[in-house]
Amino acid sequence: MKYEIMYIEEKAGVAALEANIGKVALSKTGKTLEYKGRKFQSLKGVGYKANYFDVDTGEHYWISKCRKDGNDALYKCKVYVDEEIREEYWIDIRNMPERSKQESFMSTGKHRAGGKEPKNKRENT
Repeated sequence: MKYEIMYIEEKAGVAALEANIGKVALSKTGKTLEYKGRKFQSLKGVGYKANYFDVDTGEHYWISKCRKDGNDALYKCKVYVDEEIREEYWIDIRNMPERSKQESFMSTGKHRAGGKEPKNKRENT
């Protein structure tokens, strides 16, 4: 099974308060993702600010490849980086080796007050 480090956010409401960055397994066809024992399938474009659903519970999630600037969330939220991929995330994806032991960070989000995106791509540190 192929694995990727991805951003995972439950979409119980419009904006999440917390999210995770973790190791996600991709099925051979790419139609099913698995993270911490949960299986997800694509909403095929019909989700509201979500792109996957939990096969067992029906809950909606946003799951995507990690951005280099850390602005994976739509709105401000706390992001936890799973221990098993922490060093790889901070060193290889974020290019911030000095943070390789950091467990979490606050994402400013893609949409901030007034609907503006951050001017400085490294602002989300």
